[in-house]
Amino acid sequence: MSKRIVVLGGGTGGTLIANRLRRRLASDDLITVIDRDNLHVYQPGLLFVPFGRIRAEGITRSRVRQLHAGIGYHRSAAESVAIEERRVHLEDGTVLPYDVLVVATGAELLPDETEGLADATARGKAFTFYDRSGAVALRDALTRFDGGRIAVNVVDMPIKCPVAPIEFCFLADWYFRDRGIRDRVELTFVTPLDGAFTKEVCNRELSGMLTDKRISLVTEFNTGQVDADHGRLVSFDGREVGFDLAVTVPVHGGQAYVGRSPGLGDALGFIGVDERTLQAKASPNIFVIGDAADIRASKAGSVAHFEGEVLTRNIASFLRGQPLSASFDGHTNCFIESGFGKALLIDFNYETEPVTGRFPGRIGLPLLRESRLNHLGKLAFQWFYWHMLLPGRDIPGIGAGMPLAGKRLEEIQSAGRPPAGLLTGTRERA
Repeated sequence: MSKRIVVLGGGTGGTLIANRLRRRLASDDLITVIDRDNLHVYQPGLLFVPFGRIRAEGITRSRVRQLHAGIGYHRSAAESVAIEERRVHLEDGTVLPYDVLVVATGAELLPDETEGLADATARGKAFTFYDRSGAVALRDALTRFDGGRIAVNVVDMPIKCPVAPIEFCFLADWYFRDRGIRDRVELTFVTPLDGAFTKEVCNRELSGMLTDKRISLVTEFNTGQVDADHGRLVSFDGREVGFDLAVTVPVHGGQAYVGRSPGLGDALGFIGVDERTLQAKASPNIFVIGDAADIRASKAGSVAHFEGEVLTRNIASFLRGQPLSASFDGHTNCFIESGFGKALLIDFNYETEPVTGRFPGRIGLPLLRESRLNHLGKLAFQWFYWHMLLPGRDIPGIGAGMPLAGKRLEEIQSAGRPPAGLLTGTRERA
């Protein structure tokens, strides 16, 4: 008897898991992907749009065209999930029954959660590069910017791609040096964390780079207001950071339908899962991939890729009534653009923080060290994204589990630091 698999979300996680399942499951099993539009954006590319290094049109494709033959696509936003009835209700009135539901709806930007941020954005005082329209508007604003104070502000955690705001600072330093006006620009990175990233080895490296590039660092700053009239960020404890142009990463939350689905998610709209099997706590026939999941791993595209391997096996096992594999280790892999044609690379999981060494083995890309090779790897990832990651293919030599070979793990012990859970920036839950 054929099974019905509904995938909510046609972004990175939803596309790759649908494609993997199509190859893995029986041909008569029905796989349907749901999304509100047909616009798939390569989100890592948004970082480069404000600096004119990538065109927004060049990182956008049709969602439908990324899906393998035999996968259905329904264009509508989700209204709610009825867990007991095993049905998804869509805003267009459609009701879809399922045997397995995969939630892949990611995280939503919530600028209205911060006093004054929406107003500052509307008035051209604050911008974000975390969505396509914002990245384009910021590009135009930077072109006009001839000097003054730029505050790059992470409002709260967790966020998608936690390293992206730091990358923006590094690229902004490069951008203004190229324009010959760096001495007229004051760059400040404002974060709610107690370090540039966290207190581990990675924080030491990135903090040093910020200092070398004359980028000020303000830590433990919990933004309560963006004051466009006076050009200032105001924290809940009364501290202020002035700006002429603010680049913000707004509060992130889960999608609104989660709140209309009793029992599905938490107060922030994220969905609790077993962090090893990716099976939802709400129901055994619901699985979660990507940014929608409330787990310790970073909200990043590489995480969705590594999750996809484990999740495909587990969904197939669930449909056969077999035990699930508790094998997802939180593997995360991120390039960090540092400007001037160089980048760093970090690789970590639930237990092991980023350290120096090589990836994926003793011969490979340098970890936590600037290199031209890493920069080329970052640029090449866009090709891998469209042709390997989204189609659900494995990348040769890089599996779901984090490799230990090549890593200088003794740095963790010598630093006396806790494991990498802090790297996700996960907020405390009530």
